[in-house]
Amino acid sequence: MVGIWRSYASGKIESKLPGQSSGRPPPELRKRLTRCSFGSIEPRKWVYPGNSKFFGQAASVIQAFRIFIVFFLLMSASCLRSPNTIVIGSKPFTESYIMSSMASLLLQQEGYNVLERFGVGSMIARQALLAHQIDLYPEYTGTAYTLYLDRSSEGILSGEDLYKRVRELDRKNQVAWLDRSRVNNTYAMAVRKENQKKIGTTLSDLARYNRRHPGELVFGIDHEFYERPDGFKTMARAYGLELNPDQVRTMEIGLSFESISRDQIDVAMIYSTDGKLRKYDLAVLEDDRNFFPVYNACFNVHLKTLQKHPEIRTILAPVARILDNESMQELNFRVDGQSRPAFLVAKNYLRKQGLLKPDP
Repeated sequence: MVGIWRSYASGKIESKLPGQSSGRPPPELRKRLTRCSFGSIEPRKWVYPGNSKFFGQAASVIQAFRIFIVFFLLMSASCLRSPNTIVIGSKPFTESYIMSSMASLLLQQEGYNVLERFGVGSMIARQALLAHQIDLYPEYTGTAYTLYLDRSSEGILSGEDLYKRVRELDRKNQVAWLDRSRVNNTYAMAVRKENQKKIGTTLSDLARYNRRHPGELVFGIDHEFYERPDGFKTMARAYGLELNPDQVRTMEIGLSFESISRDQIDVAMIYSTDGKLRKYDLAVLEDDRNFFPVYNACFNVHLKTLQKHPEIRTILAPVARILDNESMQELNFRVDGQSRPAFLVAKNYLRKQGLLKPDP
């Protein structure tokens, strides 16, 4: 039996991420919690896509009341659940719904009762896990490293090293990190596929093309990321990308897709797992100098839950194996671009991968 509960309580606590469309992470929240920059890093800082109004909104009386209601409901449910019940949370954007639905389906198949607490804010999901009001939810390595664990001053790490670091640090918080997926929902630059042939496949190629054709390319860049001292300008310096002021147009990331599809810009700043990449047939340029932080998606499980049900690690391991940026873009597109329910998209994909038995 599955208890379904959808919360809109976090409605405007979060800013945008790859559209309530994907993933991304704002990739948090799509309306997704901001990937804020904490501390200083030389020569670069971590960047978390965000909306500077987040803290002002979160401090409002209305938002505080909503948060209280969410926690009250979570706490009430956690007190009533049976020993064989697993409570699964998700953040309020498509990618998180899809991954949480996969976890729900796989656990139900193994005989667990599942309560779904989908659509809560990023900080609420984290706090609910720490309080053991939920048992698990999908999280991002970069989010934990910069925001929850406040370790950005340690510098930029590779995907594997970052995963190991947050896994180690979070043990004291009773949080277990399951297998790391290849989904990396971070900032990226995209071009139309027909232009990729002349521009190239990497950001270094982009910089070389710009040097050979000064003033030709027009960039659509997120407002805040452009202004941040650790944002676009720092990235441009890292790649030797010299631009005239009239080559850059600041805009919301969602508008970048429309603008590039209408030939109003040539290079769009996006999130790497956004389903609209499929819709508009865009190619993501490789961050070959690893400027952008890594945001690998992984399931976080409360340590007490994992100690009681160690088989959960094995049950959910296939999700990490079958997901990468390409597959996540496609799944996000099916929900956001084709208006299919996230639960059915997750169910069909698991069946296609041979992980879910047919309905009786």
